[in-house]
Amino acid sequence: VQLQASGGGLVQAGGSLRLSCAASGRTLRIYDMGWFRQAPGKEREFVAVVSWMGGRVQYADSVKGRFTISRENAKNTQYLQMNSLKPEDTAVYYCAARSDPLHSTAVQTYNYWGQGTQVTVSS
Repeated sequence: VQLQASGGGLVQAGGSLRLSCAASGRTLRIYDMGWFRQAPGKEREFVAVVSWMGGRVQYADSVKGRFTISRENAKNTQYLQMNSLKPEDTAVYYCAARSDPLHSTAVQTYNYWGQGTQVTVSS
């Protein structure tokens, strides 16, 4: 499975961005799809996850009410709509997927990763 993320960029505080992540290859192996982020000098952290049928979503407390995750299985694509962005949201954002059907938000349980896309929020 290969994941290709896009949509990052530079935005002012309060602005919005939409990230996309397209999966290719043996996509039938994918269950949860999620987004993680890593700021300079910090560990990679969970942002949001959506189950393979889209019926279950989960968010980090820091992004609840501002970010929305979704997926279109017919297109093998997931999205992260980010609104009301804050400077502390600045990070490299990674899309990820896992082949285990059990739901998880733990970084180490995801076995497929995209290349990362930079999101910079200026104050």
